[in-house]
Amino acid sequence: MALNPKVIIMENKAIRRNLYRVLRKTGVQKKDILLNASFTEDLRFDNTDWSVFTFYLENIFKIDLKDEEIKKMHCIKDTIAMIKKTA
Repeated sequence: MALNPKVIIMENKAIRRNLYRVLRKTGVQKKDILLNASFTEDLRFDNTDWSVFTFYLENIFKIDLKDEEIKKMHCIKDTIAMIKKTA
């Protein structure tokens, strides 16, 4: 049974939309939210930003992140891939 491409596109849009909501909670400007944006270099995340980001990420997506998974998230694209894998 093949997956409908429209379902995959809709799923990706929902993930991105909710991820953007999470990023906005950390004060990231909408114009700065790009797939290849680095959390440390482009978005300038500090420890507080990471705490807020992971808190809202876990709550909005109903996932439980391990420290190893968080350390693998270097850019927004990595986070989307991790959400798809975890959810």
